[in-house]
Amino acid sequence: MTIGANTRISELLRGHPDALEAIVSISPKFNKLRNPLLRKLMASRATIGMASRIGGCTPEDFYARLEPLGFTVDRATKEVVEDRTATRPGFMKELKPERVQELDVRPILNEGKDPFSLILGRVKALQPGETLKIINDFEPIPLLQMLGKQGFGTHSELVDGGTWNAYFFKTQEVQLPDTVPPANSDDFEAWVGKFEGRTRTIDVRHLEMPLPMHTILDELEHLPEDHALYVNHKRIPVFLLPELVERGLEYRVKEIAEGDVKLFIFRPE
Repeated sequence: MTIGANTRISELLRGHPDALEAIVSISPKFNKLRNPLLRKLMASRATIGMASRIGGCTPEDFYARLEPLGFTVDRATKEVVEDRTATRPGFMKELKPERVQELDVRPILNEGKDPFSLILGRVKALQPGETLKIINDFEPIPLLQMLGKQGFGTHSELVDGGTWNAYFFKTQEVQLPDTVPPANSDDFEAWVGKFEGRTRTIDVRHLEMPLPMHTILDELEHLPEDHALYVNHKRIPVFLLPELVERGLEYRVKEIAEGDVKLFIFRPE
């Protein structure tokens, strides 16, 4: 397989079973690729050239690890850099500094903490016409999709040094879901019993935001029709619940303690 600066990381991973370990060895920032879902989100979009900027390395660092695996390198073809400024949404062209709030979540994630509650609080505090700019070292695709569905204007850009800026513009039409957790379901255990032997169990408590929601939705897409999904979560996922209803699913919630929530999802029988 011939590779170059425009080759996507997903192509490398399909091209050789040892490509993942070779890439991870280039930079600590690529450790995130070990997470299957994060790998799915990033690898299909990032090229060698883009990943080099994210990892603080060069395409030559990639080639040095990948050539021993049998990849052929094309150094003559120059990287094609996507110009997102040409497709910027209208709100980006009219941003006023005094109407933009910044939130850098990199220090929070580096400490192993989840910034979701902070992001949600900042998003809810926005007034119509204001924008929240989130700074991160990867593109928060699920968050962009999630808030886009709620009526926010969204946009993301890769800047120098492998940093992503994601913008969330609050329009008049935004309707955020109620953040007051629903009461514990009285029939939670009864529904769990109905699906005995037909339940898939997952634990998303260790995942960084917004991967828990993405993981749950991915599991539901592959869940047999007559099965249910039992989720160990650390909070009631208020953005996920309307999505479940929209998909024709039912759910039950049981909050055991702070940081320990059980969510049971199933299709109406």
